[in-house]
Amino acid sequence: MVAVGTIIWLSSELMFFAALFASYFTIRSVAPEMWAENTALLNVPFAAINTTILVLSSFTCQLGVFAAERGQVGRAAGLLNVAKWGLREWFILTYVMGAIFIGGQALEYAELIHEGVTIPNDGYGTMFYLTTGFHGIHVTGGLIAFLFVLGRTYIAKRFTHEQAVSAIVVSYYWHFVDVVWIGLFATIYLVK
Repeated sequence: MVAVGTIIWLSSELMFFAALFASYFTIRSVAPEMWAENTALLNVPFAAINTTILVLSSFTCQLGVFAAERGQVGRAAGLLNVAKWGLREWFILTYVMGAIFIGGQALEYAELIHEGVTIPNDGYGTMFYLTTGFHGIHVTGGLIAFLFVLGRTYIAKRFTHEQAVSAIVVSYYWHFVDVVWIGLFATIYLVK
């Protein structure tokens, strides 16, 4: 039931982001010259690296889910033996990658604000920060969820099916956030 509820909730989140995409394209169609001027300020290579980190974190998250499904909460060998990692190690790596993504987004915001791209400045700044900012809030929510799952693995005396389901549900959310970012990255950084 938890997985079904999560999928239904993610469907509503999909509608939320669809509305943001619609707003972005609507405002963009009204002022194409504003978009041409402001997109020139974007650091596409930096954003591509940041995107790659986030997308790869989806793979590390899924490896953590596979470990949870095997009932392997911790590593079965040394830290450098990645093949024997458990849920904890994969989720910690995923958390770190997600935190790097958020840090990269904050750095990008600082650079764009320095260039004069702000919310009150024009429609481009408003839509850029709304779309990427709401996504960043969702990534932060995913990072908090990872902390809860990890915390449960350290507190519980034994790893249960419910903990595995929690890890799976968090992975659904994380994969959703990654897919949304791929759409945002393509829309904001690649479509000129």
